[in-house]
Amino acid sequence: MNQKETSELKRRFKLGKNAISHICGCYVNSQKEIVSYLNEPLDRMPEEEAEKYLNLLKKALSGALGRNLIDIVFSTQQVADSDEHRRLMALRDSRLKDGEVRQEFYQAVIDSLDMGDSNYLILLAHDAYDVPHRGKDGEDRADEGDTVFSYIVCCICPVKDGKLELGYCPGENEFHNCAASQIVSPPELGFLFPAFDDRAANIYNALAYARKPDELHQEFLDAIFHTEPPMSAGEQREAFQSALREGLEGACGLEVVQAVHERLTAKIEEHREAKDPEPLAVTAKDVTAILRDCGAEEQQIAAFCGKCGELFGEDTALSPANLIDSKRFEVKTADAALSIDPEHSYLVETRVIDGKKYLLIPAGEGLEVNGMPVDWVNSGNDGEK
Repeated sequence: MNQKETSELKRRFKLGKNAISHICGCYVNSQKEIVSYLNEPLDRMPEEEAEKYLNLLKKALSGALGRNLIDIVFSTQQVADSDEHRRLMALRDSRLKDGEVRQEFYQAVIDSLDMGDSNYLILLAHDAYDVPHRGKDGEDRADEGDTVFSYIVCCICPVKDGKLELGYCPGENEFHNCAASQIVSPPELGFLFPAFDDRAANIYNALAYARKPDELHQEFLDAIFHTEPPMSAGEQREAFQSALREGLEGACGLEVVQAVHERLTAKIEEHREAKDPEPLAVTAKDVTAILRDCGAEEQQIAAFCGKCGELFGEDTALSPANLIDSKRFEVKTADAALSIDPEHSYLVETRVIDGKKYLLIPAGEGLEVNGMPVDWVNSGNDGEK
């Protein structure tokens, strides 16, 4: 799925814009016990309450592709004959009306998911989308569409105790501590099945959601999809850094890291400005041009590519946003840390002076310490300031 396709589905999670008849789910406590079940007609809920449910479900389609939204791919054998795929298809094809299948799904989630001491709410909804035909001019023509996209969306929401706040008690005419007993938080994880590829159902794929890119809840993904678990954004970054360090064999200096960060940041910015709906991706071979420009030897470049092949798979396409933090550039030593705007990262240099290692950065005008302007005072004996 690309950004346009996820955005198209997200627009449906508004009252009057979808074909969702019921919101299903269950409330699970920290002991993995089902406290209560939910199976409520959407059109009978108070409007404000219905909108809150739709907003929670919509969150399962939010975030960046490749980071918060992870493509799940089923093998041909799984689609042909596997319990996990059969269960997902049964949920969709029954429009969540089969209570036995729902219960089997709830139990699979509960048995696998580790939410610590948190209670949580499992939410499920089914929608049938009459996909409008899109003309060459980019305009949708609802009366010409002939595709119905039938899908389910699921999200897992932590339920937390409300905080005590001063509130007005009308009966007593006074202010006292009061709190909502249980508050449903935004989803921690979720998924869409099947995927909406080329604006049609693709039962070979699903789209998984994780609020924190570094915490994909692999145990949940394995229980529901039983596919090779994807690497989280944090794991990808660590593996990429490891490939650079081991491949360059002691030549992975500040200049190399600056160049890689600068070029990948530029790619991310160009992709954003182009508003390309397809996810941005790079391979190890794309990074080799940067390494050559930094003077890396061909043997080191080959070692880097080989290490990437071991860690990610041959020619695997990766999101640059998972490999670097394009909004942050930080240099750390054992005793200090320097954070600088990525646009000005080129200003930082490493030097060895009189046998000591230094980080150097041109200061320019204006010097502040904890927000307080201070004067330049030369500590040398040449009298300059």
